[in-house]
Amino acid sequence: MNVSKRMIEYSTQALFMNANSSNVEAIDDKQFHQLGAQLLHSIEVALETADDELDLDLDVERQGGNVINIRFRDKSVIVVNTQPPLHEIWVAAKSGGYHYRWAGTIAQPVWLDTKTGKELLSDLSEFASVQAGQPIKIQLIKN
Repeated sequence: MNVSKRMIEYSTQALFMNANSSNVEAIDDKQFHQLGAQLLHSIEVALETADDELDLDLDVERQGGNVINIRFRDKSVIVVNTQPPLHEIWVAAKSGGYHYRWAGTIAQPVWLDTKTGKELLSDLSEFASVQAGQPIKIQLIKN
């Protein structure tokens, strides 16, 4: 990829991320940890519920408090982890690696992909559905 194309991509990302900034509530480290914990808990609950209802043979394992490994029947894996220094959530799936940045409010938590602008739980639902071979819906549990 040439330098000018890369610079255009970064400029586009910055414009996209800044376009929504008026609605974004800044969060501190403590809030990031709370929001990250709520997000990971929601993912675990949604996947365990889907596994029980659809007999997906999922193995959902928490590691070190901030990483979830999701193993599917076909041995594929999705990894979701928080990145506290960056205030980001990272996802690794068959389709690639994704970084999601805070773009919401405490009342309306939103994490958007830094490249595509797509929402984290929507993407994760799609990735899990593809890897499980059945529709899976992952939603945030409100505290």
